Amino acid sequence: MATFFGEVVAAPSRAGEDEAEEAEREETPEDREIRRELEKKREVHILWSSKLSASAGSFTDEQFPCSKFILAVGHNAVAFLSSFVLNSGCWEAVGSVKLWNEWCRTSNTTCVLPTDAFCLFYKLISDPTVLLCQCSCYVAEDQQFQWLEKVFGCMREEDLQVTILSTCPVTDYKTPESTLTLPSPFLKALKTKEFKETVCCPLLEQPNIVQDLPAAVLSYCQVWQIPAVLYQCYTDVIKLDTVTIEAFKPVLSSKNLKSLVKDISKSTEMLKKLVTTSEIHNNIYT
Repeated sequence: MATFFGEVVAAPSRAGEDEAEEAEREETPEDREIRRELEKKREVHILWSSKLSASAGSFTDEQFPCSKFILAVGHNAVAFLSSFVLNSGCWEAVGSVKLWNEWCRTSNTTCVLPTDAFCLFYKLISDPTVLLCQCSCYVAEDQQFQWLEKVFGCMREEDLQVTILSTCPVTDYKTPESTLTLPSPFLKALKTKEFKETVCCPLLEQPNIVQDLPAAVLSYCQVWQIPAVLYQCYTDVIKLDTVTIEAFKPVLSSKNLKSLVKDISKSTEMLKKLVTTSEIHNNIYT
């Protein structure tokens, strides 16, 4: 306490005491066991089917050739791929991700609803080097490196091109203008240095950033010099939404997806059914 007006008094601090207490407190065997069990529970497991290895032929080091890897993160991006890409060709499920965290637990089945948390891999039957991933589950920060290591660790990365689709709240978009005046939803692109193709929408401006699994995948591709592009849709609708899904349509003209899409009219019908199914499922459990 000051004894006169204007006296400089050092504020009391327990920093030194806290450090001393931390040093004295050692991790008990029970603490270590709990930590090990939690780390084990949060492990990411990639389950590849025998169909993938059979289609890859004789590959070494448990790696399969992959020329195109298309990743959709989030329900709206997943619904877009389901309606416009998976619905346009002959694909088969060849793998899944099993993970657990505070926000989700993936399903063990490939027969999933639009509202389920899942991460599934599909290969194009006519060209097994084309791999597609639908990821509607949340991959926590401490699980992202495992996901990258186990997914990309199985691919031969020569001549590989990566396309990522994701959604983000429009309130996360940084602009001098008011976000209320923006024509939501809208699409922005972010690419690695090695990606030389023309992007299908304006590039994401600074100081905007991307987060979570899409950012982790793009960063991995940048480090390992893999051509990759992220198309991020900024939207003001959180749930599965037809307008948000159709905002990805410009991506259909990209080199990686153009050859995979056939009849857009049938895809639009499929999209309506998908959204209707999701709405019915949500109404049952609300």
